Amino acid sequence: MRRFLPALGTTLLMIVITGCHDGPMYGMKAANPFYSMKQWKADEAYGPTDHVRRQELTKLADMMATLPTERQSYWFTHLRGVMENDENPEMRRLAVLAAGKSKIPESAELVSSGLKDESLKVRLTACDALGNRPQDPESTRLLAEIAGTTSELDVRNAAYAALGKHQSKVAVDALRLALDDRDPATRSLAVASLRGSTGKNYGDDPQSWIAALDGQDVPEQPVQVADRVMNLFR
Repeated sequence: MRRFLPALGTTLLMIVITGCHDGPMYGMKAANPFYSMKQWKADEAYGPTDHVRRQELTKLADMMATLPTERQSYWFTHLRGVMENDENPEMRRLAVLAAGKSKIPESAELVSSGLKDESLKVRLTACDALGNRPQDPESTRLLAEIAGTTSELDVRNAAYAALGKHQSKVAVDALRLALDDRDPATRSLAVASLRGSTGKNYGDDPQSWIAALDGQDVPEQPVQVADRVMNLFR
C-alpha cells in the first residue's frame, strides 16, 4: 500500500525548490536548522498538507526542464518515491508531469509506469508526457502499445492524440489502425493526429487516409488556416 512520503523528504523538496530569500521562489527558511526543527516536528505531528505538497510538486514540474542534469537526477529519486508510495493520485500525476519534462534517461521509465497507475488522470498525464518526447522511439512504442491494448476509451484516445506529435512509421501504423475504429470520435482523432505524424492532409474522410496510407493515389488537400494554428500548439 502506498503511504505518504516522509516529512523530511517533503521538507527537503520545499527547501531546494523555494530557494534563498533573494530567489524568485522564496517561501521557506528550512535551510536554517533551528527553523527546520520546528517545521519537522509539525510535519511529524500532522503531516504536510496536500495543498502544500501539491504546490511544491507543481513548482518542481514547472522548473524541471530548466534544472541542471545533476539536480534533475536528484529530484528523480524523490519523484520515484512519490510514484511508489503516495496514496494521493494528484501527487502521482504531478510526479509523472515533472518526470516527463526531465532530460535524464531514467525519467522515461517513471513516465511509462504512469500508464499502469490505478488512477485515470495519472494514465492520461503519462500519455501526454510521452507525446512530448517525439524523438524517443521508446515513447512512441509505448504509446502505440497502450493505444492498441487498452480497453479504456479515454486512455486510448489520449495515446492517439499524443502519437500525432511523433513522426515515425510506428506512430503512423498505430494511427492507421485507429481509422477502422467503431467510434467516430476516435476515427476523427486519428485523422487529426495523422496530419501531424505525416505532414500530409488527405481530408477528413478516414477512408481517404486508409487509401493513401495503403499506397493508392489520393490527392492532398490544402491545409486549412485552423489546422495551421492547431499545429503551432502540438
